[in-house]
Amino acid sequence: MPHIPVLLKETVEGLNIKSGSVVLDATFGGGGHSREICKIVGNSGKLLSLDADPVAKTRIDSEAMSSCNFELVTANFRDIDKVMEERKIEKLDGAMFDLGLSSFQLDDGGRGFTFQKDEPLQMTFGAGAKFTAEEIVNGWDEENIADIIYGYGGEQFSRRIAKKIVEERKIGPIKTTFQLVRIIGDAVPDFYRKRKIHFATKTFQALRITVNDEIGALKEAIEKAWLVLNSGGRLAVISFHELEDRVVKIFFRDKKAGGMANAITKKPIVPSKEETSSNPRSRSAKLRVVEKI
Repeated sequence: MPHIPVLLKETVEGLNIKSGSVVLDATFGGGGHSREICKIVGNSGKLLSLDADPVAKTRIDSEAMSSCNFELVTANFRDIDKVMEERKIEKLDGAMFDLGLSSFQLDDGGRGFTFQKDEPLQMTFGAGAKFTAEEIVNGWDEENIADIIYGYGGEQFSRRIAKKIVEERKIGPIKTTFQLVRIIGDAVPDFYRKRKIHFATKTFQALRITVNDEIGALKEAIEKAWLVLNSGGRLAVISFHELEDRVVKIFFRDKKAGGMANAITKKPIVPSKEETSSNPRSRSAKLRVVEKI
């Protein structure tokens, strides 16, 4: 499936940027949002894009990105401050985060993000990860595995899945996605395997979040982006699951309560029926936008 940027029009409009604006796209991915931002800011502005995955640089549409002053840096978005300092960029007029995995990572990554292909159990975005999913399922104790599957995945059968993982690794190491899917399937009740949402979804999500410290990185990154926003600058975040959205919601709420921000979105913007129909991966997306006072 080709990469389709989620809530593209709504996000770019929400940023309220113009020709000459300095903008951060903290999650380049397939480059869809960056291409639209580039058209607006033009050569008198600046677009700085980040992606923790070095493969992202192979997806730059050079012709489209030639219409603005653009740079893509391989870096985790928690290092926004360092990247900006190195480039002597002091302030931003807008910053956006699209927290979803790109279609490239799911379909062609080869790192175990998807349970629909048999791949090595890595789940690392880039070189910054301290461990892989394979190391978690083969080395962590049962209680810790259960805790992350429940805490980051909201998986009701987390204890059963963790117990089964520990039993299976005694027979031999768990190295691939299909091995893990089979183990999860064996651990959960029959009715759970027949639901519309795949029974491995929550466990895979929890492992990916843990490997990449996604919640910790998000908290750091939106605070750092906020600090360098100009007055009147806007921060837009697209989240895809409850944990991410809660972090963003609380952060925005606290800034508004402190008299530092105006909420541009009173409620999160969600994709239209047309968008979810053409791009099913967008169905859980929520966009929140806030403006710095």
